[in-house]
Amino acid sequence: MSAKKLLALWGLKWNPFTPELPHDALWVTPKIDSFAWRVEQLVQEGGFALITGESGTGKSVALRIVAQRLSALRDVLVGVVERPQSKSGDFYRELGDIFSVQLRPSNRWGGFRALRERWKAHLAATRIKPVLLVDEAQEMDPGVLSELRILASADFDATSLLTVILCGDGRLLELLRLEDLVPLGTRIRTRLHTEPASRDELAALWDRSTASKEQLLRQLQDWCHRAEASGIAPLVDFSQRLRSYA
Repeated sequence: MSAKKLLALWGLKWNPFTPELPHDALWVTPKIDSFAWRVEQLVQEGGFALITGESGTGKSVALRIVAQRLSALRDVLVGVVERPQSKSGDFYRELGDIFSVQLRPSNRWGGFRALRERWKAHLAATRIKPVLLVDEAQEMDPGVLSELRILASADFDATSLLTVILCGDGRLLELLRLEDLVPLGTRIRTRLHTEPASRDELAALWDRSTASKEQLLRQLQDWCHRAEASGIAPLVDFSQRLRSYA
């Protein structure tokens, strides 16, 4: 059976288990919506924001939603770190590529100054701080995080030149507790902790459907019967978990 027929069988428009869901198919919870709004305000001031949570609770999805919101704002320059585990030299090279700044690996001071001048020029022209997104930030080297904190501030820490959003699992929180990174932790201005959806959140998603509750219940019961009859272990387990909520 083709993928399209399988989706139609379960009444789905997209495969809910694929990480390649389009932006308009992502579920924006009130919690994520509030965080995204706070980040939109943060780009005017600069500083650090933090997304944490266990694997599978939607950290990267939340970052995708924030990135989409920021890209829709006028004059917001958004860069994404693709290799968070880099050491300082490669990290500077990636920043240079992200922000279109020519850097010499042998001249770290020159790179430091060139990046800051680039951000200052953008700030002077738009009054908006450039944004740097880092997924899997728990992989970052402590020295690189400390370097980023110094790189992104000016005027004796009175001015932030950059807005940085760090996203990672519980190891990121442990990393930020290191003595050398305590100053960075104090600069985190807004936080989001992702968790499995609660009953209330699932009920709110349910209520968004145009079908009546009775129709939805019948459809769900029918889906559970078919899932359990299929003999496919993940579907059977998921069906039993749904029944346990009743």
